[in-house]
Amino acid sequence: MRLTIGLIAFAVAFGYLEAAVVVYLREIYYPGGFQFPIVRIPLGQAKVELAREAATLVMLWGVAVAAGRTAWERFGHFAFLFGVWDIAFYAGLVIAIGWPPSLLTWDILFLIPLIWTGPVLAPLLVSLLLIGAGGAIALRERRGRPIRVGRAHWIGGALSLALLLYSFMANHSVAYAGGVPASFPWIPHIAGLLIAAGTALHLLRR
Repeated sequence: MRLTIGLIAFAVAFGYLEAAVVVYLREIYYPGGFQFPIVRIPLGQAKVELAREAATLVMLWGVAVAAGRTAWERFGHFAFLFGVWDIAFYAGLVIAIGWPPSLLTWDILFLIPLIWTGPVLAPLLVSLLLIGAGGAIALRERRGRPIRVGRAHWIGGALSLALLLYSFMANHSVAYAGGVPASFPWIPHIAGLLIAAGTALHLLRR
């Protein structure tokens, strides 16, 4: 229980820290409030932002490695941390600046390797799945009941990941060209979520 509380505390604090950084960035580049089309930032600052996003992943993974005993427990902790961190990030934005006004409000989600865009609801659904599946995997490994990953699980995981990544990066060219995304590919997104959830459930029931 102490480990879980510690991980949640770190992820929530880190999520709020991320929200604070975004508040400052938006004050600089979107003083009138964030909206599409996106603002092109100088190359030097863009490199710093990309490095910051990469550092975020490294920090989450570093904590997961320190907390876990096995490779799959570490993976579970990472998924759990990422989910809590992402939800805490948006909660922090709501607390700080009252944004987003709706779960269907569009946002720039990530920049590596392409521009990720979509309604806020889309990443939050992924985060809820990561918390549930990641937490369950880590708990089983911690209790000495290791998961057994088969070929079907690898295929399901790869397919769901491909569908989710596609849904988030489908509007990259539009956003990069300074346009406004017209629609989000909900069908592949929901399909990816369902495949991921089914794969996780089958894995955990073995």
